[in-house]
Amino acid sequence: MQITEPTTMITDYLLGLFTIVLALRLFKRNGGQAENSIRLWSAALTATAIAAFLGGTSHGFALHFSDFAKAAIWKTTVYSIGLASFFMLSGTLFATVANPLRKLLLGLILLKFLVYAGWMVSHDEFKYVIFDYAPAMFGVVLLQLYTYSKWKHKSAPWLISGVVISFAAAGVQMSGFTLHQHFNHNDLYHVIQMGAIYLLYRGAGLLKDRS
Repeated sequence: MQITEPTTMITDYLLGLFTIVLALRLFKRNGGQAENSIRLWSAALTATAIAAFLGGTSHGFALHFSDFAKAAIWKTTVYSIGLASFFMLSGTLFATVANPLRKLLLGLILLKFLVYAGWMVSHDEFKYVIFDYAPAMFGVVLLQLYTYSKWKHKSAPWLISGVVISFAAAGVQMSGFTLHQHFNHNDLYHVIQMGAIYLLYRGAGLLKDRS
């Protein structure tokens, strides 16, 4: 069976495996009875891992899929990324804002995801994924800056650093920078993104729900 982009497939799968292991570790905290904020971040990492596994499959076995299968993989990928941003922002909100304001903001975050999900039914361009993902990540940074300035929460440096590294990784990917003919911009992105995921994991594990 011919593999079209073996290095990209392998690094994508490694990213997915690394991320799902960290997601499970978050979920198992306190016997699976962790803070809602931590559980939501566990769900976010799980969705991220799914997107990575799908990306690796698409890069590695593209020649063996029908057009329908390719479209199905892509749609599942964009929805997985959308869910990841939804869970990340929701989890951070749980650790920052108390009810009743939290319920209102969670409703707005859910509405944002539903609009994105409806739009992506008939659209495939990756720019729309960025339009949904980037504001969510900026939201995480703003919420964490607030919690750090007000309560000096230890999660903030980790989560903010994770978002910054994640954006840096995306910049490398979009630049097309290639280290070697068998290690391109996508491969480098996956490696850098693993560092970002670890930082996000460390920060998420320190979150506490606001009562």
